[in-house]
Amino acid sequence: MLFLTQSAAVYGIDALVVDIEVNLRPSSGDGDQTPNITIVGLPDTAVRESRERIRAAISNSGYFFPLDKATVNLAPADVKKEGASFDLPIALGILGANADLTSGQTISSTMSVGELSLDGRVRSVRGALSIALAARANGIKNLLVPEDNATEAAVVRGVDVYPVADLRTAAKLCIDLEEGNPTTIRPLVLDENELRSRENRYQMDFSEVRGQQTAKRALEVASAGGHNILFIGPPGSGKTMLAKRLPTILPPLEFEESLEITKIHSVAGLTGKSGLVTERPFKSPHHTVSQAGLIGGGSIPKPGEVSLAHLGVLFLDELPEFDRSVLEVLRQPLEDKNVTISRVASSLTFPADFTLVASMNPCPCGYFGSTRECKCSPPIIQRYVGKISGPLMDRIDIHIDVPAVKFNELRGKTSEVPESSAAVRERVIAARKRQLQRFDGKTFSNSAMSPSQIREHCKLDADSEMLLEKAMHRQGLSARAHDRILKVSRTIADLAGSSEIQPEHISEAINYRSLDRNYWM
Repeated sequence: MLFLTQSAAVYGIDALVVDIEVNLRPSSGDGDQTPNITIVGLPDTAVRESRERIRAAISNSGYFFPLDKATVNLAPADVKKEGASFDLPIALGILGANADLTSGQTISSTMSVGELSLDGRVRSVRGALSIALAARANGIKNLLVPEDNATEAAVVRGVDVYPVADLRTAAKLCIDLEEGNPTTIRPLVLDENELRSRENRYQMDFSEVRGQQTAKRALEVASAGGHNILFIGPPGSGKTMLAKRLPTILPPLEFEESLEITKIHSVAGLTGKSGLVTERPFKSPHHTVSQAGLIGGGSIPKPGEVSLAHLGVLFLDELPEFDRSVLEVLRQPLEDKNVTISRVASSLTFPADFTLVASMNPCPCGYFGSTRECKCSPPIIQRYVGKISGPLMDRIDIHIDVPAVKFNELRGKTSEVPESSAAVRERVIAARKRQLQRFDGKTFSNSAMSPSQIREHCKLDADSEMLLEKAMHRQGLSARAHDRILKVSRTIADLAGSSEIQPEHISEAINYRSLDRNYWM
């Protein structure tokens, strides 16, 4: 008997519907000891091994495992299938072919995913959100998912998401759904107000940072325009503390942005039971990270740190300690806001629109230019800072010194009143709204302006033109650095509520490039 069920396979951050055809035929009875289940359709090792899990799960769930030989086809047959998420739909297909589910030959309105344990329990899978989106796009009404993935999948409207704990529950639910009977399990419905209540629940705040007014201002400019930033200072000056608080002053996520981030984290298996990601991600890989770990990779490509930081912050602490070849692969995603991973079998593109925050010491010992004695010779310092190439520095809009904090500032004995993240965020949101109106929603931030948009929206008066020209000659800036200065100037003007770029805006932007290529070469 032939029976058809449906599941989905995740590729990149999207999912493809997979038809699972199960055919039972009588055993030859000649003493053949080959496995009773044959899986075809380019399955990987995990899918092929599911034969043993499925056989044990069906038997231990109280069903009679058919003695007939079962052939399982995963269509389309020319696309590789990986992972254990096909366990549940294959098991349901075998039960259906054995007439344990319905009298028909298909489960027409229901898709299922889940890994089976030997006792029939359904374990979580990756990419539940992408699978739910694929189900909705293909007009599939019902989706059976493991309980741990239900909250994540239920974010998608237009699909009834049923959490199932074991194979017997899933089989009973399929019978009720196909025959129109009342179901004992209700589809999960999320409370949007409860999801929204989790937004911006950051454990840190900008007001906790003492002193460092110049660095705080630079971080505000970076947030308002989506600019990349580099902190340079001795150990303990607050570089990491500042970087970790950048997400708290970025604009709140829109619902579609939350979906996009959740899809990436779901594919990587990082959402857990939390469901929708409502806070901007902050990723801080160790300096021993590989190219594949940073950019993504694998025989079937998976997202790396740059994609997991999408619409959030990628923090690279101790930048010169990273392998130079690893840093150089950042060039393309910093420019294009996505990363393409090509393999013989497939080529996938992942989004990578992140804000890069990097930090470094001025020398190997960390105390060059500070009050403490630096024991590094000029050649040693040159080799240290020379690990960062000029092309990569060109792609970092803001370079800022972060000196050691003075005692009075550290103890709060100054007239400074630290601003909260909420106060800074309000100014950032206002600047982002001006950018949204200027670009008609086609560009997310000033940092993403194209050359034609720079010429249109970054016009300079005579004084500003003179300032920029002097900076180009004195500091030996590249054409890319020229464009970065104009973009940062446009952001500073937006924060000031000015429609035109003034000389003071250009001057501040130039100061953020004072540690440019002539300093490093």
